[in-house]
Amino acid sequence: MKKILIITTVSGFLYKFEMGNVRILRELGYEVHYAANENVPNYIYDKEELIRNGVIFHHVDIAQSPYERKQNKLALKTLKELVRKEDIAYIHCHTPVGGMLGRMLGKDYKKTGIKVVYTTHGFHFYAGAPFSNKLLFYNAEKYFAKYTDILITINSEDYVNARRFKLKPGGQVFKIPGVGLDRQAFSTVTPEKKKEYREKLGLSDNIFFLVSVGEFSRNKNHASVIRMLSRMKDEGDDLKDLRYGIFGDGYYREEIEKLIKDSGLDDIITLYGYKSPIQPFLGAADALIFPSRREGLGMAALEALAMGIPVIAADNRGTREYMIHEENGYICPWDDIEGYRRNLKRIMSLSGEERERMKEFCVRSVEPFDKKYVSLIMRGIYERLE
Repeated sequence: MKKILIITTVSGFLYKFEMGNVRILRELGYEVHYAANENVPNYIYDKEELIRNGVIFHHVDIAQSPYERKQNKLALKTLKELVRKEDIAYIHCHTPVGGMLGRMLGKDYKKTGIKVVYTTHGFHFYAGAPFSNKLLFYNAEKYFAKYTDILITINSEDYVNARRFKLKPGGQVFKIPGVGLDRQAFSTVTPEKKKEYREKLGLSDNIFFLVSVGEFSRNKNHASVIRMLSRMKDEGDDLKDLRYGIFGDGYYREEIEKLIKDSGLDDIITLYGYKSPIQPFLGAADALIFPSRREGLGMAALEALAMGIPVIAADNRGTREYMIHEENGYICPWDDIEGYRRNLKRIMSLSGEERERMKEFCVRSVEPFDKKYVSLIMRGIYERLE
């Protein structure tokens, strides 16, 4: 039986983003092995469901930071033993460190003919990135490209950059529309259902409910939204009918809590933590604000749009794939506090007719990202490996 090893840094990644690929691989007759650090879940996941779907899980102590050289050197040694013991013929690696280790295996097992697929969910040398990012990550990607058979990107900027790299002889670069949007799971809700969801959150009809979905990190940039609300409060904007909910968790939660308290916004902002499924909470929302400094694509925004919820988005290479200013929401620079404020006011002031028109465009705008298109491309990519 053909054996493929999927490598990611954090263990919940496959369950969150790659189960569609697992199903394709199983249908093509692959035995699917998965290596990740079980001590860094990052996403809530059901390990038993992975097993039921035929995934053979291997804990490998991979560090999230590429600078943890000692830990990652030991992880590479463990992965080498795994490849040798299981007679792995194919590798599909994800995430920066997982991608690095996967392609190091490709280098070490070059003579055996092992084939390596690497999906970048967002190069770290994006336009506007610090020079140090460009210096380190561009050169690293350029180096490891020569041990890569197939390089998969999820946005146009990364696709253009990837095509500049020299892959293994016969290597190819592909662009896919993300990991695949489940438009059956994320669809518009009836007014009655929306009312039900809002009542469970204690939201009356007059409240405008603004939400964000994403981990607490510098990149997700929740702090900019809090600073926007603080400025609105200080400058006399009426916030009595506005509530902001953040769905997520992470390392910077305490910092975010302190910023909310110091801004005197405890009565406006609620931290709901990580929620799954997220649909009942998105279904209660009037708008989603997505202020990330960078995104490879941005599934939270796509899921909101699929439910007919307009998005206030930071302008980055990911959101440029689907955001159309004044059609399915509004766009501004990630650090433009006044831009967020202006765009929030625009959404809040939409008439019923304008809101319905925007809702319809939101839903139409995400059709190209449907998981059926991703599945078709990925099946073709996996078939090329043989």
